[in-house]
Amino acid sequence: MSYPAYDDDLVGWAAANAALLRAGRLAQVDALHLAEELEDLGKSERRSLTSHLGTLMLHLLKWQFQTGLRGPSWRISVNNARAAAAEILEDSSSLRPALQDLVDKAYPLARRNAIAETGLPEATFPQDRRYAIDQLLDDAFWPET
Repeated sequence: MSYPAYDDDLVGWAAANAALLRAGRLAQVDALHLAEELEDLGKSERRSLTSHLGTLMLHLLKWQFQTGLRGPSWRISVNNARAAAAEILEDSSSLRPALQDLVDKAYPLARRNAIAETGLPEATFPQDRRYAIDQLLDDAFWPET
């Protein structure tokens, strides 16, 4: 039986290799590419969590420093980003030890985006401001100036 090649049909290749694994036909599994895909899956989850943390911090910065424009859309964005981050952490708890590094990585872009979106002076937003992890993930946390 012929299976799709990795480079020709990734979805077909993945389904075929999953079937081979389930059938216990390990000698036929494309182990090299399977290992690469598993590593990429971990990287993808890490990037996704970093992105959600960045979105979360962007909207918390706007909430904190643009108080006159607070509205439901910012609250919804914060809630969505928190929920997405929590879901990733629930499914991939091994990312928890990396949270501070991910926040540190995401903050500079969140700050730059806050400056660009608000039009406020760059000095408004702290260079090294990092909300604590427990604050970021706490549904009750809403920063004040």
